[in-house]
Amino acid sequence: MGNLKQYDLEDRTLEFARRVRALVKKLPRTIGNIEDGKQVVRSSGSVGANYIEANESLSKKDFVMRIKICRKEAKESRYWLRLIDISGNGEYEEERKALIQEATELMNIFGSILRKSE
Repeated sequence: MGNLKQYDLEDRTLEFARRVRALVKKLPRTIGNIEDGKQVVRSSGSVGANYIEANESLSKKDFVMRIKICRKEAKESRYWLRLIDISGNGEYEEERKALIQEATELMNIFGSILRKSE
């Protein structure tokens, strides 16, 4: 895997985490949204953080483990995004759908990296 791809994915995971944070900031302040918001902020940031660690890994085994964590965190982000309450706001619903789609694409990308690595 070339360096260009690596940094594209680092940027993409960073952008995903930023967009999740921007959406969470706008949400109605319900108890559910506060808790689910914390979870999705954590898991969305973890995708990129673990990808950076994967690229710095010292062994193939460590790399594979980190990529598995990336995939798991993307899947978890998708779950929390589905749970948050948008309260019928169309603009937020569009962004949520886009973020769910991005989480799904990231899961597929990390799944593909895993298949090529194992």
